[in-house]
Amino acid sequence: MKFQHIPLLRGNNSSKQTMSKMTILVFLSLLIFILTTLSSSLFSYYSLLKINEYEQPSFGFDDLNEPESLPSITSVKKCDIFIGEWVPNPEAPYYTNTTCWEIHEHQNCMKYGRPDTEFMKWRWKPNDCELPIFNPFQFLEIVRGKSMAFVGDSIGRNHMQSMICLLSRVEWPVDVSYTDDFSFKRWKYSTYNFTMATFWSPYLVRAKQVDSNGGLFNVYLDEFDEKWTTQIKEFDYVIINGGQWFLRPMVFYEKQQIVGCQYCALENVTHLTWHCGYKKAFRTAFKAIISLENFKGVTFLRTFAPSHFENGVWDKGGRCERTKPFKSNETRLASHNLELHMIQLEEFKIAKKQAIQKGLKFMLLDTTQAMLLRPDGHPNRYGHWPNQNVTLYNDCVHWCLPGPIDTWSDFLLEMLKMEDVRSTGK
Repeated sequence: MKFQHIPLLRGNNSSKQTMSKMTILVFLSLLIFILTTLSSSLFSYYSLLKINEYEQPSFGFDDLNEPESLPSITSVKKCDIFIGEWVPNPEAPYYTNTTCWEIHEHQNCMKYGRPDTEFMKWRWKPNDCELPIFNPFQFLEIVRGKSMAFVGDSIGRNHMQSMICLLSRVEWPVDVSYTDDFSFKRWKYSTYNFTMATFWSPYLVRAKQVDSNGGLFNVYLDEFDEKWTTQIKEFDYVIINGGQWFLRPMVFYEKQQIVGCQYCALENVTHLTWHCGYKKAFRTAFKAIISLENFKGVTFLRTFAPSHFENGVWDKGGRCERTKPFKSNETRLASHNLELHMIQLEEFKIAKKQAIQKGLKFMLLDTTQAMLLRPDGHPNRYGHWPNQNVTLYNDCVHWCLPGPIDTWSDFLLEMLKMEDVRSTGK
């Protein structure tokens, strides 16, 4: 009597036939359930293998699901990740010039015949702790739904291109730029809803090229560069940098009037060194950020990265042919490298106090000491073919990709993790 309704649905079948069909139906349902569970388990295991295939044996990527991957508040306080030494890393590099398409030609050292490869096989080791190798999965999870802007000169763009190459092990971005101008690119990682953008502003303030050869610029020290200051309000992270361009010929303006110049040879114009211009430009740039209405992002100052010209300056035969890093006791900051760094630190300290009063966060990405020790990391003459008919000087300013600049992402991710610890009180 219990199954009397079945014949009504199936037709005039006997009770015995009905029971047989019910048995088959139950068996098939159980089989489907077992297969579904098994395939789900296998898929999960396969996914873990895909993630873990990028982990390195001794200093691999942290497990994204384990809280131990974040530093403790105690370790954040006592370890300065920017003071240390370069140590061998045989597992590097984590991409090549053939696996990453976002490498600027002039930084594509391996393509253009650089004969040595050891410059790619080092990692930064802080004196009092470990600095984990950049984990692209963890980074993209932290910045999910957020945005990051790189503001400054071509070294900032060099940094962003390095990061794109490092993230390529997870996902390639989509070009969502508003313009075709190479200096103002935007990239979106669709799966993570994360956007990166670069804003070309070598002086961080408004500047205008005076001559067609690009040798002289008017630099308006008290005026915002609206090419980036009007765009960054929407960004969650802003990384600013500047340095090398301030060593060139410049005419300084304040309140629309000439106040001096450097290497300009203009009559009746006061000679001012770059120190004055550099200090005021950073002060104006920080003011632009702090004065933005409704801006809630985190601002990073990525400090000056020294060049390494030897046996001459950049346009007088200078070159950089070393093949391994310095030890920290073999060189030190001096001359304009030291002055640039000190001015940045002084202006950052002032701006940070002002930012705190407005509830904003300023953080110091202090790459100067680490990069001082890497004379081996530049393209030198390997940014073009030897027989190519071009007028290019040896490049001891930018950084080969892959190369030491990839470590900046190690620093940045660790700082983001530290900030997460502080903000959550873990």
